[in-house]
Amino acid sequence: MKRTGFMLSVLAAGALLVSSCRKDPLKDMTAEESRIYVTNYDEEADFSSYKTFSIVDSVAVISNRQGAAKELTAYDQALLTNLKSSMQSRGYTLVDKSAKPDLAMNVTRIDNTTTQVGYDPGYWAGWPGYWDTGYWGYPGWNYWFPSYYTVFQYNEKSVAVDLVDLKNAASHGNQLTAIWNAQLRGTGVWNGNNLDSMLKAVFDQSQYLKTSN
Repeated sequence: MKRTGFMLSVLAAGALLVSSCRKDPLKDMTAEESRIYVTNYDEEADFSSYKTFSIVDSVAVISNRQGAAKELTAYDQALLTNLKSSMQSRGYTLVDKSAKPDLAMNVTRIDNTTTQVGYDPGYWAGWPGYWDTGYWGYPGWNYWFPSYYTVFQYNEKSVAVDLVDLKNAASHGNQLTAIWNAQLRGTGVWNGNNLDSMLKAVFDQSQYLKTSN
């Protein structure tokens, strides 16, 4: 049975270990501390048995507002270049997709905006308040606030990298199986200046991802 491992970046995990003397630790985190790197892998996969890999020539962009597209911005080019170098440093040989590589690497940027609408029918109606109505000279009365709607909206940008097994594709029927996945989430993941540190963290926590000499 396949099992999946999850790990967080040292900075992000450390940021969650909150000291009681800090009043609002999440608010005080730096952009770097807010970033989380999650890696999943198939523990049954023998990563040393793969020798070659190929990577997509552009980055898929998935948005819940605009659908899906493929792009190759300056950031995307730097991302792909860094991933190539990272894989090669682990002993894998980069080949063209026509050369029947052992592994295929898909890269996706995800841009989701979530909107939530809340409805409050009115609060404190009939409830005792800290400032009792009698304080204002109206004993026995109730407080009442009119109903209202609230709208919350937040945006999350992330990056997903999937490593797909092509070498053993025939043994899995009509499906390609991902044996490794990395997710980069948090502030600044779409900032090219952060790519080196982010991908270093991802591969540092994926020590099993290497081929034999």
